[in-house]
Amino acid sequence: MRLKSGIWVAAYLRRCNIQGAFSAVRRRGAEEAGAVFIIINRLDGNAVLYGPAAQSAFGDAHPAERMFTAILGGDKPAPEADFETRLANETRFDPDIWIVEVEDRSGRNFLDDTVVA
Repeated sequence: MRLKSGIWVAAYLRRCNIQGAFSAVRRRGAEEAGAVFIIINRLDGNAVLYGPAAQSAFGDAHPAERMFTAILGGDKPAPEADFETRLANETRFDPDIWIVEVEDRSGRNFLDDTVVA
């Protein structure tokens, strides 16, 4: 069973803050099972956007943890302006999403092994 989105986001924010990165919830989604999108803002006008990994990335397994993939700026950080359009589209598609922003000059995502290509 997977953690509720609200609990997962609270733990993620705490972890980022403990590691010295400022993090905040930009949009609060459904407490139970809202999709989580994470912006890693490098504070130089560029960022990386992570979102839920496609279910096909798991194969037959159903992981208990959330898995993420870089949606924008994966190989090279992208301009922040591109993100607002993408997130607006995601919000129109699913109004229950969470948006978390982390400010970290070195671009750390604090997602450990939960990022798939």
